[in-house]
Amino acid sequence: MLIGEVARRSGVSARMLRHYDALGLVRPTGRTVSGYREYADEDIRRIFHVESLRSLGLSLRQIGQVLDDPGFTPSALIGDLIRESEARLSRERELLRRLRAVDASEPSGWEEVLGIVELLHGLGSPSAARRQRAALAPDAGAPASLLAEAILAESDPHVAGALRWALARTGRDTAAGLAPGLDSPDVEVRRRAARALAEMPGEEAAAALAEALADPDTEVRGHAALALGARGEPGAVPALLGMVVEGANDVEAAEILGAMARGGEAAELIRGALVGEFTAAEDAAVRLRLVQAAAELPSALALEVLPRLARDEDRTVARTAAALAGVIEERLRGEASDS
Repeated sequence: MLIGEVARRSGVSARMLRHYDALGLVRPTGRTVSGYREYADEDIRRIFHVESLRSLGLSLRQIGQVLDDPGFTPSALIGDLIRESEARLSRERELLRRLRAVDASEPSGWEEVLGIVELLHGLGSPSAARRQRAALAPDAGAPASLLAEAILAESDPHVAGALRWALARTGRDTAAGLAPGLDSPDVEVRRRAARALAEMPGEEAAAALAEALADPDTEVRGHAALALGARGEPGAVPALLGMVVEGANDVEAAEILGAMARGGEAAELIRGALVGEFTAAEDAAVRLRLVQAAAELPSALALEVLPRLARDEDRTVARTAAALAGVIEERLRGEASDS
């Protein structure tokens, strides 16, 4: 079969077939009287073998080694190809990320494009100090989506703080860029997302934080509960009481519960939930923290709850509840006499 027919049937150009011949990769078995290359069936099978191995990313030199050495084992070479492909894909993903970041910034000229590229270099630096400088640069003009992505990836607390400040400075609602971090299997990413969302206003951030109240991690739940409680969301009450029970930021959680109870709507919910947690708690230290949380409630509500807690079987818990009730009563008497 002549080279033109082989090219037509195999899909490999005549130019490439001549290149294979020059390299000694696929040499036609014979020549015609006129000197034209003539390929046998075995030559054509070798062409298809070459094309199959090229589709795996092997170089022509590697293909020659494979086909000419019957004892060649594929495992090591295939492993190298996998690693090379992964590195190439990583480079392509990084390029795509940069292009999207530039596109999101809606640059009006190439100077702005170069500024975004410089920012990307800064945020991708192995130096925490350089990443922080990049985030705090007054003329950075970073797209909010890029900052949200950087926050989720940032492990240094100082750099993360700078990134959250820069994100707030954009004045945009970027909860949508942070919310996916709450679904990450990496607990550190979820914590970064929850902390950043806790500092953001808006309904999108509140909705994402409401989902985070069910997170298995105490810190993630804590960020969500404190932020939602500060906004007066009744759904945060169980998580806030859980923080008191667990002793995680319990003082802050108790203060927010007190502030929520002063708002009126959540007062009965908080009173009932607090008494329920107290009744269920077997550990005296937990009950003591709940007594202290009860003292943060509005005076009238606290005086409904504390006398009941003062009947606890543990003397320290009972005395603390009674003492705190006495302090509140004394304060109320002082206020009454002043008026």
